[in-house]
Amino acid sequence: MSSDSTFLGDLPPDDFRAAAHAAVDWIADYLEHATQLPVKSRVQPGAIRAALPTSAPTKGEPLEAMLRDFRDTIMPGITHWNHPGFFAYFANSASYPGILGELLAAGINANGMLWVTSPAVTELEQVSLDWLRQLMGLGDGWFGQITDTASVSTFYALAAAREQAGLDVRMQGMAGRADMPRLRVYCSEHAHSSIDKAVIALGLGHENLVKVPADENFRMRPDALESAIQADIAAGFRPIAVVPCVGTTSMTSVDPVRAVVRIARAHGCWVHVDAAYGGVTAIVPEMRHLMDGTDDADSFVVNPHKWLFTPMDCSVMYTKHPEALKRAFALLPEYLITSTQDETVNLMDYGIQLGRRFRSLKLWMVMRAYGAEGIAERIRFHCDLARDFAGMVHFESGGWELTAPVTMSLVCFRYAPSGLSEADIARANAAIMERVNADGRAYLSHTKLNGKYTLRLAIGNIRTDRSHVETAWAELRSAAAAI
Repeated sequence: MSSDSTFLGDLPPDDFRAAAHAAVDWIADYLEHATQLPVKSRVQPGAIRAALPTSAPTKGEPLEAMLRDFRDTIMPGITHWNHPGFFAYFANSASYPGILGELLAAGINANGMLWVTSPAVTELEQVSLDWLRQLMGLGDGWFGQITDTASVSTFYALAAAREQAGLDVRMQGMAGRADMPRLRVYCSEHAHSSIDKAVIALGLGHENLVKVPADENFRMRPDALESAIQADIAAGFRPIAVVPCVGTTSMTSVDPVRAVVRIARAHGCWVHVDAAYGGVTAIVPEMRHLMDGTDDADSFVVNPHKWLFTPMDCSVMYTKHPEALKRAFALLPEYLITSTQDETVNLMDYGIQLGRRFRSLKLWMVMRAYGAEGIAERIRFHCDLARDFAGMVHFESGGWELTAPVTMSLVCFRYAPSGLSEADIARANAAIMERVNADGRAYLSHTKLNGKYTLRLAIGNIRTDRSHVETAWAELRSAAAAI
C-alpha cells in the first residue's frame, strides 16, 4: 500500500478541475441543443440496469471514464425535463444561475441543521424566503423553511395542524385514547395526492380525508365544505384542517381560498393552501388575485422547482405558526446543544430532517439573476403561450375542444369528434398522446376531468417559446389524422 498521503485522500484537484470544466461545457451544450434529443426516453424497462456492471469496481476509475459512461449509458435513459418541448405533468426547468447555485452548494457541502453548523445556510434561507414572500405580495408574519417537495411541506403543515388542535399527540400518540376523537381533514375532490399521503403518514386514516365536491369550474364549493364539516361534527368527528388549492394538478383550478378560510375559522380548523404550482403567479402583478385569501391562511406551500426555474429539489413551506411546528418536531439531545440555541433559528426544529442541504443558495441566485421583473415577464409569457395554444384548439375544426378554463399556463383539451363514444374518445386521445410522445419533439401527459380522458399541455420551461408550442400542436393534429 502506498505511503503517499494523497492515496488516502481525495482525487488530485487538477483532475477535478479538468473533469468539472468538461462537465460544465457539456451542460451548457446540452441545454443549448436540447431540442436535438427526444424529450422522452426511448429505452425499455431494465435496459439501463442491464448496461451497468453488477458490482462496484475493485480499483478506482478515472473521472473521464465516468463522464463517458454518463453520456453513453446513462443519458439514453433520461427523459429531458429541461427540453423546451416538455409539456407533461408540470415542467421544472433548471436555469443557469440555479445550476450554478447547486454546484456551489455541493462544493461547500454544508449542513444547515443548526445555526452554528453553518450560519449562512440558515440566514440566507431566511432572507431568500422573505424575498420570495415579498415577490408574491404577501404580508409580514410568515415563517418559511425549504423542504424537498410539496409532499413533505404539506405533511409538515398537517402535523402542525394536528399539534395546534391541542390533543397532545406528540406525547400520548393517538391509539387507545378514549379522549381522542376521529380527526378529519378536508380538500377539494381535485386536490393533489400529496394530501392523501400526508393524512396516511400522520396516522389519521385515509378515510378521514374528506374530498369536497367542486363546481363546474373545478373549484371547491364552500357550501359543500360547510355541509361536510357540520355533518362530521354531528357524527362526533373533530375537523382540524382544510386544504384549498391555488392551481390544482389536473387543471390548475383555484379554490375560493378566502371563503374557505372563513368557514374553517368558524370551526377551528387550520388552513393550509396548496399553491405548489400556482403560487408563483402572484409574482405577476395582474395575476396576484389568484392567491387572494392566502394571507389569511395558517400555512401554504409553493415550489420554486416547478415554475421558478430552480433545479430540483426546492419546495417552500410557509406558516404563521412556527411554534406549532416546533411543538410537533423539536428535540434537543445533549449532543446538539449549542451556546446560541436560544437566540438563533435552528432549522432542525421545524421538521423531521436533521441534515439539511444548502438549497437556498440556488433560489437566491435565481431571484438575483432575473429579478422581480424578469421572473414576472417569464411567467407572464408562459401564460400567454398557454392562451395562444388554447386558441389554436378552440378555433380548430374537426373535433378538438377545451375541457377546462385556462387560468395559468396549463391547457386541458381533447380530440372528440362527433359520433364517438366516450370510450372511443379516450382510446383516441391515448393513442394521440402516445404517437406525439414517441416522436420525440414534444411530451404531454393526461388526466381525467369528470371521468373524461383529457390531454394536458403545461408550459413552464424557461427555454420554451412559441415555436415549441406550435410544434406540439402540429404533432397533435398529425397524430389525430393518423389514428
